[in-house]
Order: sequence, then structure tokens, then C-alpha cells
Amino acid sequence: MSIKYSEDHEWVDEKEDDLVVIGITDFAQEQLGDLVYVELPEVGDECSRGENISVIESVKAASDLVAPVSGSIIEVNSRLEDEPEIVTEDSMGEGWFIKVKLSNPEELNDLMDEDAYNTFIEE
Repeated sequence: MSIKYSEDHEWVDEKEDDLVVIGITDFAQEQLGDLVYVELPEVGDECSRGENISVIESVKAASDLVAPVSGSIIEVNSRLEDEPEIVTEDSMGEGWFIKVKLSNPEELNDLMDEDAYNTFIEE
């Protein structure tokens, strides 16, 4: 089990049985600043890699959560709707966005490990 990263600055934490937890990285959160609103997808929705699945609004900008993998959304972090600041405080933990049951686990191989991601954001 390890955390992988997308070029769109999402993290994917691989759990058991093709289940992953997805959120935005500390880097993305720092770029956005304090979050003021998060619109989450619905449980049961299907997401496809590269598709915009959530709206994130901050004091600086609005942006989208882009699905780093494909699958079925089995849980959303509904706390974020009332407390978007959780992402600012703990983007890699309590500030997760969605849990997805993977439809194509091979897509995880296309994501970066932590070292590759750190190199990517430094460039």
C-alpha cells in the first residue's frame, strides 16, 4: 500500500481490494490557499481518469478535482461541504475527498511515487 500522485496534484492512497482514497496534495492546497467551498460528486457516480469530478473554490481561485483513476465512487467526505478548511489543515489525511472502487487497477501504474512527484513540482 502506498500513496501515488497525479500530474493534476491529486494523491491516491491504495487500500485493500482495489479501493483507493483520493485527495489533493499539500502543494495543490498551498497554491489554492484557504478553501471556502467544495462540491463533491455523488456516491454511486462513476468517474473516468482525467474527468473533472469535483469543484474546489478557494479565496484565490476555483479549480477542479480531476479523477486520477477510473472507478465507482463509494464514499465522499461530506464533512468538507460544511468544513472545507479541513483540507487546508490536513490535505493528506482528514481532508480526503472521495473513496473509489477501481475499475482498472492498472491505472495506478501511470501515477508517480513521492520522489517522482517532488521532482515534478520542483520543475
